[in-house]
Amino acid sequence: MTEYDLIARGYSNSKRLPFRDHVERYTLLQTLGNVRGARVLDLACGDGFYTRLIKKAGALSVTGVDLSSEIIRLAEENERRQPVGYSYVRADAADFRPDQPVDLVVAAYLLNYAHTQAELIRFCRVCSGVLRPGGRFVGVNDNPHLPPDGSVSYLKYGFDRRCDQIPPHDGDLIRYTFPTADGSSFGFTNYYYSVGTYESAFREAGFRKLRWVPVTLDPAQTGDVFWDDFMRHPPIVGFSADLEA
Repeated sequence: MTEYDLIARGYSNSKRLPFRDHVERYTLLQTLGNVRGARVLDLACGDGFYTRLIKKAGALSVTGVDLSSEIIRLAEENERRQPVGYSYVRADAADFRPDQPVDLVVAAYLLNYAHTQAELIRFCRVCSGVLRPGGRFVGVNDNPHLPPDGSVSYLKYGFDRRCDQIPPHDGDLIRYTFPTADGSSFGFTNYYYSVGTYESAFREAGFRKLRWVPVTLDPAQTGDVFWDDFMRHPPIVGFSADLEA
């Protein structure tokens, strides 16, 4: 049983938080650009939130991969309820290999789950290994440019983000906690790695220069001061990298 088997429903519900829609989703979809006709692999797909959106955007095929059997069950449940034509596989992203190379790998919060620097490199190599030459790797991640230092609260956005070690070093734990409506909470652990460590891992995996993509607020929310703290101190960041042709 994985950590996410125990919190699957709560994590799925957290996708409805406003920051997911107006910052996370907006940033990722802007970074992805046109996916029409692409073969896509969504690693650490969760309940298929982005898998569905990418298929609806015109991707030729999309396969979601996640380690949690309960998360995959929710993804399959969503597909039965509203079929859009994607598939799911329960597997460890660090070991998965599709039947044929893909044009695009998407990973929302995969890399920040690497327990060690070696595992981070392994994740990156898996992504480069499944891409066609010139393919792209795009995702969102815990923001290594702005590690937790205890000075910013994200509770009004629906979560808390803390690190025991300040400043953190490679491999230190980052804990996310999400309060729920019934007064309880659920959470999960990420791992901090420096910007340089991420960039080195991408290079070792054969990617051209890693491009960090600052989060962008949905223009429909422009002028709403509610977002000021989040956008001044973004806890998440986008990224994009091309595989050598």
